[in-house]
Amino acid sequence: MSEVSSYAQGTPCWVDLNASDREAAMEFYGGLFGWEYEVGPAEFGHYTQAQRDGKPVAGIVRRSAAENGEPPAVAWTPYLACDDAETTLSAIRADGGEQITELMDVRPMGRVLVAMDPTGAVFGVWEAGLHIGAALVNEPGTVVWNELVTGDAPRARRFYSTVFGVRVGEPVAGSHDYTPFCVDDREVGGITTMGEKHPPGIPPHWRTYFAVTDPDATTAEVTRRGGTVLRAPRDTPYGRTAALRDPQGAAFTVITAP
Repeated sequence: MSEVSSYAQGTPCWVDLNASDREAAMEFYGGLFGWEYEVGPAEFGHYTQAQRDGKPVAGIVRRSAAENGEPPAVAWTPYLACDDAETTLSAIRADGGEQITELMDVRPMGRVLVAMDPTGAVFGVWEAGLHIGAALVNEPGTVVWNELVTGDAPRARRFYSTVFGVRVGEPVAGSHDYTPFCVDDREVGGITTMGEKHPPGIPPHWRTYFAVTDPDATTAEVTRRGGTVLRAPRDTPYGRTAALRDPQGAAFTVITAP
């Protein structure tokens, strides 16, 4: 198993889902990925941690109205690890990012905030306490990859490099402006420019990949459970993938290694 005990700054360490119906999302993903759940107390909005083999792998929370009355989009949001949340927040503001939520202490677990990068993509920041983030990754039913899809990839690369100290890798051969970003010389995510294949009107966003053993079977199960297929399963140099959407509208991708 790919167990994790710590995350270096700039590494995606957690994902959670803003769901309009938390219980329905729990049922959908529990059946899809074999998740079990630990539901938090009311004071934290019953924040729910999905688990595999007793280890936390992702979160689900019921979305709430924002200050302007508009609730956040139903979506998966990645959280990047940081060493000091206040320092990171200052760097986000200084380089053109926008703070969305207050910096919150979730003692003794850690500190968290949500922000928007200068290109318009929403992401989270997590300063670990007792909770490091996902304790199990790269296994079926867990996160295996995160990538940013944006209309201005060069600006996004400068932002994440400046704020988190990540290094942008060499462009992937034959790709449409796709580059990995690296922490300690290890590729931990990707950044790409939105191309013609993306429908018009799609905002910049982070895309989460979950590992599965059979994307075709997972796609069929998503349809059976009321979700939709955004891109049918296909083979790529990195594995067989499918782009899917849950019944509440959150998009995600599944992949199995070749």
